[in-house]
Amino acid sequence: MRQTERGLTDAEAAVRLGQVGENRLTGRQGPGIASMFFSQFKDVMILILAAATLISLLMGQGSEAVTIIIIVLMNALMGFFQEYRTEKTLEALKELSAPTARVRRGGMEKTISARTVVPGDLLLLEAGDKIAADGVLKSGTRLSCNESMLTGESLPVEKKDGDKLFMGCIVTEGRGEVQVTSTGMATEMGKIAGLMQEAAEDPTPLQRKLKQLGGFVATACVLICLAVAFLGFLQGNGFLEMLLTGVSLAVAAIPEGLPAIVTITLALSVGRILRRGAVIRKLHAVESLGCAGVICTDKTGTVTQNRMTVQRIWTPGHNCDVSGTGYSAKGSITEGGRAVDLSAIETLLETGVLCSSAHIELQGKEYRVEGDPTETAVLVAAAKAGVTRAKLMRTRTIVSEAPFDSKRKCMSVTVRDRAGETLCCKGAPDVLLEKCTTILTAQGVRKLGQRERREVENAMALMAKSALRVLGFAVSRTPEKGERELCFLGLAGMQDPPRPEVKQAVRKCRSAGIKPVMITGDYRDTALAIARQTGIAGPGDGVLTGAELDAMSDEQLSRVCMRTAVYARVSPAHKLRIVRAYKTVGQITAMTGDGVNDAPAVKEADIGVAMGATGTDVTKEASSVIILDDNFATIVAAVEEGRVIYQNIRRFIRFLLTSNLGEVLGMLFGMLLRLPVMLLPIQILLVNLFTDGLPAIALGMEPPAKDIMDRPPRPKEEGLFAHGLARTILVRGTMLGLASCGAYWAVLYRGGDITLARSACFMTIVFSQMLHIFECRGEGLHFGGNPALLGAASLSLLCTAISVYLPLFQGFFGTAPVLGKDLLIVFAAVLAGPVIMEMARRVRHLLRR
Repeated sequence: MRQTERGLTDAEAAVRLGQVGENRLTGRQGPGIASMFFSQFKDVMILILAAATLISLLMGQGSEAVTIIIIVLMNALMGFFQEYRTEKTLEALKELSAPTARVRRGGMEKTISARTVVPGDLLLLEAGDKIAADGVLKSGTRLSCNESMLTGESLPVEKKDGDKLFMGCIVTEGRGEVQVTSTGMATEMGKIAGLMQEAAEDPTPLQRKLKQLGGFVATACVLICLAVAFLGFLQGNGFLEMLLTGVSLAVAAIPEGLPAIVTITLALSVGRILRRGAVIRKLHAVESLGCAGVICTDKTGTVTQNRMTVQRIWTPGHNCDVSGTGYSAKGSITEGGRAVDLSAIETLLETGVLCSSAHIELQGKEYRVEGDPTETAVLVAAAKAGVTRAKLMRTRTIVSEAPFDSKRKCMSVTVRDRAGETLCCKGAPDVLLEKCTTILTAQGVRKLGQRERREVENAMALMAKSALRVLGFAVSRTPEKGERELCFLGLAGMQDPPRPEVKQAVRKCRSAGIKPVMITGDYRDTALAIARQTGIAGPGDGVLTGAELDAMSDEQLSRVCMRTAVYARVSPAHKLRIVRAYKTVGQITAMTGDGVNDAPAVKEADIGVAMGATGTDVTKEASSVIILDDNFATIVAAVEEGRVIYQNIRRFIRFLLTSNLGEVLGMLFGMLLRLPVMLLPIQILLVNLFTDGLPAIALGMEPPAKDIMDRPPRPKEEGLFAHGLARTILVRGTMLGLASCGAYWAVLYRGGDITLARSACFMTIVFSQMLHIFECRGEGLHFGGNPALLGAASLSLLCTAISVYLPLFQGFFGTAPVLGKDLLIVFAAVLAGPVIMEMARRVRHLLRR
């Protein structure tokens, strides 16, 4: 026996293990836990809040400092946990390798840890095994492997002596001996792990915009504090007094609740998206998905069902359609819309059932299948016509079997019944046709002449044009002659069918201005047919293959990517190039996938979407969103939620900044009028607590606008203040400032003391903001459709009233009851802004007409 057949000795294996290292996937060293945590404090807004905390502590404002510290820590912890979970990606990839492996060493079979497998080892494989390393098949019997996680193809790949096998793939049928050629990072899966390390994760648009907003607010705070100090010194106020006023204004100016409310709103949206079938792993990714311009989707298992289904049966004189998809028992065989005469296809179906090593079993409304997908598809189709193995085997016996062989491209079984023995054969139709001398027609068995051959070839061509995989069937009453002088029965065309809901989902994508793109390892014609059936590919859309991509530069790919809807026969490296091409032309790109082959591109995309039911652990860990039901339509639902969230974030940014600007301008207007400081620091904190918390969160729970999926995606660099939002904030903030200062001045003018005036100002600010929050929902005031907002606003008004009118809190908060004409002044100031804005809106509408 040769040394390769005996395998390595334990001593040889130990030496090689020392030379090449363990058979496991390794990744670059990630940041430590402490480094990850402290990196969260680099955000501009966080630094501003930290500075405000320090100033508050120096001024003795402990309650304000504690509130800000809580907000800072909460955001830091949220960011830390998100980054920590992302670092688990490579760890999940490592788990895909088999934990143990059966090898032959020194002529003895033994089970060892997969980590100790080395090049030169002889792996022993059988159906159900996960391959521990890359290798070459030395000898095998009907060995087939599921390589969909590497190639994206749904069909098992038959392996013959000398073929390569890959780590992490599953043996679906047969057995074999494989000599290991590479382990660990040198395997194909190891190369994918390397690609994962190269894939960069850019900050989401929302993260970039919030960072810009933080810088803007920081600049505004510095300018406001300088202006206050300058005015104060001009008026002869002392340094300590002006420092206190400056701190109060800084606290009023900084929307310290903004980061927390953004996080909370995104977290609340996760619950809504979960109810629609998706899990959000990274909160900021929700908003990115909402502005995606391109969705790159894998075909197998995402657009299609990953279940081979017979769709057409042809026999001489009959062309039948088979309804139903996948393993569902629902379906029938019809011809021209009417039930087919079973006698026309009965022999073909019986041959397909007998000439099969697969098994199906009805469980409820679906079949549980076991075996080759092509054979299970034939069994399910036959069952729809009432032809089953159980019925046939009552009168028949399998005598012998000649398994499928890649050289013969067919398989056959010999069956004995009362009439004698029959050879049943199925295989590649062109090969099978060459072995036939007769053909079964409605009139009986006839000689297979040139006309009959052309008829069969035309039927094959029509099925192939529809991207159907074609299988031929034949029989012989003289099995002793072998697979010769056969009688041709007909053809079965099958396909991995599209998910029924995908077409509608693609239509929604297009109406939303999103370009769906299919990326697959499948053949060009098959991929294009599926893409056309689902609407992914239109009349003017192009197709590129992996070979064509190899001939292109990145620049050339960027020029044609927006005109390409299908990429076929591609590798993991191709997928990375495709995603990067769309990002290069400015598209926010989503990538969906389920196999290991998708993971690098999923991580590289602006937003990665993994399939929950069929997806591998590595793809899920690389993703930002997991679709639980593997339904392409759920992705569209997540896109809608993303758009709603961004819409609501803009609403409460409008609310928070308008409100805070109103507070700052009101105090500045008061100083310009040489009035005492309008609000005490504790009252400013109360305003922020009552208005920046629950009401703003409730505003983030607004339902979607009816036309939200009819709008084009937002440009990648569109600012948070686009479409006139900055102007709206400035105008309405100025009006809020004038209202609070006006109420304050009016109460003082009427002879009220400073405590009463501050209480009236405090009420005016809170009441004005609670009314303004209903303006932020759209044009004008809108009170219906969001009960959470009504409840939150009512609670804020109640808390304000308690702090002003309840004696227990008056001393602590520096308030006094506002009654009579002073209360009328408050209500007049509160209503002035909405009345003026409504009048201006109506004038604009009239002018537009």
